[in-house]
Amino acid sequence: MKYNTAVTNRIKRMDGQVRGVLKMMEQEKDCKDVITQLSAIRTAVDRTIGVIVSSNLVHSVEESQLIDELQAEILINEAVNLLVKSR
Repeated sequence: MKYNTAVTNRIKRMDGQVRGVLKMMEQEKDCKDVITQLSAIRTAVDRTIGVIVSSNLVHSVEESQLIDELQAEILINEAVNLLVKSR
C-alpha cells in the first residue's frame, strides 16, 4: 500500500511528540503534563490508524470491483479485521 504525505506527516509529528515527552521526563516535568502529552500521542496514533484503515478499505472496495465476489469479500473482511484489531 502506498502511504500519502499526510499520513507520513502525522507519523513525523508523533515522533516529535514522543521526543518531547522524553525531554519532559529528563527535565523531571510534572506527571500531569507528561500524561497529557502521552494522551495526545495516543489520540494521534488512533486517528492515524483510522486514516490508514479507511484508505485500505476504500482501496479494497475499489479493487473488489475488478475481481470475483469471493475474493472481494476476502479483501473487505481483511480491511474490517484491521480496523477491529486497531481497537
